[in-house]
Amino acid sequence: MIKRTLYFGNPAYLSLRNSQLVIHLPDANGMDDRTGNNTVPIEDIGIVVLDNKQITITTGLMEALLANNSALITCDSSRMPVGLMLPLNGNTTQSERFQDQINASLPLQKQLWQQTIQCKIANQAQLLQSSQGVVVKNMLAWVGEVRSGDSDNMEARAAAYYWKNMFPNIDNFTRGREGIAPNNLLNYGYAILRAVVARSLVGSGLLPTFGIHHHNKYNAYCLADDIMEPYRPFVDKLVLEIIASGDDISELSKTIKAKLLGIPVLDVFINNQRSPLMIAVGQTTASLAKCYAGELRKITYPSFID
Repeated sequence: MIKRTLYFGNPAYLSLRNSQLVIHLPDANGMDDRTGNNTVPIEDIGIVVLDNKQITITTGLMEALLANNSALITCDSSRMPVGLMLPLNGNTTQSERFQDQINASLPLQKQLWQQTIQCKIANQAQLLQSSQGVVVKNMLAWVGEVRSGDSDNMEARAAAYYWKNMFPNIDNFTRGREGIAPNNLLNYGYAILRAVVARSLVGSGLLPTFGIHHHNKYNAYCLADDIMEPYRPFVDKLVLEIIASGDDISELSKTIKAKLLGIPVLDVFINNQRSPLMIAVGQTTASLAKCYAGELRKITYPSFID
């Protein structure tokens, strides 16, 4: 089942009643929160984005959302995602899976990172060729040259070529958190993707903090940052589509945010079939848990649909 992504950008009072999220909007001219027209079943919710300082949410509702393994995202004054709340207990065999993850050997972690970067570069190459008609023989060659642990840093080489050619109509574009548009769209989209991945990791009984490559002591979601890498090009593709639509990308308008909040339901190709991104991420994190347990040797990652 595809879980819903809910976005709240106006003042609101969010509470719980009969296993339903109840939405009361103070500015809705006497809107009656008992009509049932503004309630959402908790079991249908995957992500909730809170993007207004005048939103009130009850602890009962937060408890129900976390029990449903829903991700709760809060935004800062610039209206960018800044916080993420996830459940502490997301899987019935969590302790056992934690041990498998923590005890994973260094060679296994390097192999998993090799697979991750190979898939990321392959997806970048496919998008670059299909969207810009750029020659990608070099990138496809680099996929085969990624060694265990990506010791030669093929990821960085591929990234330099990829970003140089991704937005040819935008002068002096460089990828960076503080760079010119569409960096703002990419930042927002990656934040949503990160929440989707972190939620699935918890659901698969894994520690999102304990990465296979990223090990920044200040980063609470190192593993999420690892696993989301092959999924980033799907966000990039959506950003390209937003630019092509003619929207003003200098600011994150509500229209653009609405499109970016559709990331969990983007179509991907995984396990030889079409799947919504959120479902695919669940398959990826489940396969990762099996790799840690010694039941699989390869993570299941997506590709673009031909």
